[in-house]
Amino acid sequence: ELSYERVMDIYEAEKAQGVIVSVGGQLPQNIALRLHDNRVNILGTSPEMIDRAEDRFKFSQILDQIGVDQPEWKELSSAEEAEKFADSVGYPVLVRPSYVLSGAAMNVCHSHEALHKNLLEATSVSPEHPVVITKFIHAADEIDVDAVAHKGKLLIHAVSEHVENAGVHSGDATLVLPPRDIDEKTMERLKEIAEKVAGAFEITGPFNMQIIKKDVPGSEPLLKVIECNLRASRSFPFVSKVLGTNFIDVATHALTDYKVPKPVDIMIEKKDYQAVKVPQFSWTRLAGADPFLGVEMASTGEVACFGKDKYEAYWSAIQSTQNFRVPEIGSGILLGRDEFTDEDDFYAVAHTLSKDLGHPLYTNSEKVTKYLSRRNIQATTLVLPEQNKRALQQVFQDNKIDFVFNLASLRASTVADENYIARRSAVDFGIPLINDGKCARLFVESVKRKRQELGSLSVGEHPAEVRSWSEFVGGRYC
Repeated sequence: ELSYERVMDIYEAEKAQGVIVSVGGQLPQNIALRLHDNRVNILGTSPEMIDRAEDRFKFSQILDQIGVDQPEWKELSSAEEAEKFADSVGYPVLVRPSYVLSGAAMNVCHSHEALHKNLLEATSVSPEHPVVITKFIHAADEIDVDAVAHKGKLLIHAVSEHVENAGVHSGDATLVLPPRDIDEKTMERLKEIAEKVAGAFEITGPFNMQIIKKDVPGSEPLLKVIECNLRASRSFPFVSKVLGTNFIDVATHALTDYKVPKPVDIMIEKKDYQAVKVPQFSWTRLAGADPFLGVEMASTGEVACFGKDKYEAYWSAIQSTQNFRVPEIGSGILLGRDEFTDEDDFYAVAHTLSKDLGHPLYTNSEKVTKYLSRRNIQATTLVLPEQNKRALQQVFQDNKIDFVFNLASLRASTVADENYIARRSAVDFGIPLINDGKCARLFVESVKRKRQELGSLSVGEHPAEVRSWSEFVGGRYC
């Protein structure tokens, strides 16, 4: 039990020389200041600095002081003030309480009505419980920086790209390392930000940052810090394995102030491979839960694989997750979107599935079918009977639907929402689901490349146990 009382019991019983709070996730961070106030020796970053990083208002103030850019923000103690600020900066906005676990109670609000509902129902806004409202930057890339510092000096860092756009919790994100889509100048700027943050918070030990990257035509991209945790993140084992350097080993030397290694920039070393980490979800165990990616974490595990590039690495990693399989040749694909879905992503996925891979497409929305028709992509509209699970499953079976791509950007407000029905049906019927536009685009491109690579070999040329294309490209021949 990671509570203040149990930690104190053990600390006193063991007559411990110190406590490390930077490798146990969020819960030790929440009790670090209380331990410090009761004269417990905290090894590494000062709990007072941890508090400044966890408190959204204090954190944003420090970033302003050191000249590190961040989205427009304001701490507010009433719903009326929050709504007024959001109207002034423009929607969407992100509601961010302090000291929360895995993004709990955070929400992206696309309208005045959505913000009003969130402030009334999801969070208690008052002078005692203020929230920080930040401008949400639409269609921006997100970058993870994992690092270790010693007495405010950066020792080592890793830069990972998110496949998904900003707005998906980093724990649910698909990470690519080393990044090949970030130029050297931007990599230098990211390192500079890490150095400034390490110095400002006097960090000793591990820390993690999420940074938004927004391309600007004719200028260098904007880099805005959205979060910093003064602890090891769940991606520390991933970056250690991929880059061949044990980040926790470096952090241990820093925390104990013993044989601290010299600073090194391992990101300048060129690799002839890439690795991809994908999330693993447990939607099947959560009856009725909406399989949707947002700012609150939902994954329960992860899988990482190596490849010569991100396509090969993603191909291996995604198939290693539970219940995932490649769609059979000629099988039906159910597509879905909403008004906020990126049109380029949706079109690219639909075009590749239909024109390049030859899958018949289905939707459960006449609006989506017409959208595809205007772009010369044929699709059939299905009626999904939401109240009758048996009849619903029969529709999937009759149309041989073997995969669902639902790229809606808004979480369903009711169980009658057409996109919720599609997502939940995929989970309940054991059909693979991809619910993010960037991941869907990466997946269909990976399938296309793998088919081009192996397409000249017919199934008949291989052992009899290979019965289908999916077994061939997804099995040991891959």
